[in-house]
Amino acid sequence: MNIDSICVQGGYTPGNGEPRQVPIVQSTTFKYERSEDMGKLFDLEASGYFYTRLQNPTNDYVAAKIAQLEGGTAAMLTSSGQAANFYALFNICSCGDHIVSSSAIYGGTFNLIAVTMKRMGIDVTFVNPDATEEELNAAFRENTRAVFGETIANPALTVLDIELYAKCAHAHGVPLIVDNTFPTPVNCRPFEWGADIVTHSTTKYMDGHGAAVGGAIVDSGRFDWMAHADKYPGLCTPDESYHGVIYAERFGKEGAFITKCTTQLMRDLGSIQSPQNAFLLNLGLESLHVRVKRHCENGLAVAEFLSGHEAVEYVNYSSLPGDKYYPLARKYLPGGSCGVVSFGLKGGREAAEIFMKSLKFAAIETHVADARTCCLNPASTTHRQLTDQQLREAGVPGELIRLSCGIEDTNDLIADIAQALDKCEKR
Repeated sequence: MNIDSICVQGGYTPGNGEPRQVPIVQSTTFKYERSEDMGKLFDLEASGYFYTRLQNPTNDYVAAKIAQLEGGTAAMLTSSGQAANFYALFNICSCGDHIVSSSAIYGGTFNLIAVTMKRMGIDVTFVNPDATEEELNAAFRENTRAVFGETIANPALTVLDIELYAKCAHAHGVPLIVDNTFPTPVNCRPFEWGADIVTHSTTKYMDGHGAAVGGAIVDSGRFDWMAHADKYPGLCTPDESYHGVIYAERFGKEGAFITKCTTQLMRDLGSIQSPQNAFLLNLGLESLHVRVKRHCENGLAVAEFLSGHEAVEYVNYSSLPGDKYYPLARKYLPGGSCGVVSFGLKGGREAAEIFMKSLKFAAIETHVADARTCCLNPASTTHRQLTDQQLREAGVPGELIRLSCGIEDTNDLIADIAQALDKCEKR
């Protein structure tokens, strides 16, 4: 099916007389007539369900749709995008291992890798998102087990050179993991450019209505774990915590990664997405292909308006001609990037504070990427504990505004921005 049709009908095909909508299986557990039947599930010899912490039919239907959208072979849902990134990395990294990551990633993920996972004995080398092939190769070590980046970084809006990062990762025998939250598979499918694992914060565009927190992991099914068995003993040697199964042998390239992530990490850590949230996520997915186009139309219109306004110092939007990342956006995101625009005001932090107070249409929220336009000045909210120097070093100077364009009328959105900018000029 075309990706538009997958959004609407992928993942779940009802049989004769079955519910047309994905059913919500709101149950913690599942009944069996015989212990032997359940035993086959625990031995991974049969498909089925026994406890929702590991798997649930509602979640699996929605995960299957996301796998179809990305062109992957297997997928799973998690309780949040943060959980998805942690599971994707921790599934193949352990104490003593090393990660290479782009430095231009969401702050929460940066902290996860740089602080929390470091406490677990997993080291990281952060590289400039614009690193050359030589600079990327220099970051690898003998114990490197994964490369990580975001297709469009939040909030820096840099565009990852997926093909280059994949080339370097594979040259060193490790997979590339890409967070594809902002473009969604409607605008970019990283597997087509060499990525091996894709993650999502489904809380954003996929959900679309700001009602359900969630995450997803998708496997391309192409990375050959057994060819690098010495690097990935968790996948290529017996798992004594699960009957000695060797995931890469039993489930092959197509299913090993997600099966291990489910039977081991989800079993022990339990960051499952609720069936109710999975149902809400699917409602969002059914209109994703329509909404993403609208988000991008509004994003580009706002970026063009801002780039010509006297009160604006600079605009970051990769689909805007002249943007630093425009060439990469044309390559990886020809249909559009996303609805998030960042810009700086000439009046600095003071102007930014006036702008935020003057907004009437756009809501001040920490959230991004749902149907409603929302806005944030990081210096006065999420990063308010930092000095001006620290803000500049973090890439969020005092004058920076992050605007997530919703799917409202473009003229109404621009009118609200215009009146707020007028207040800045009259300060």
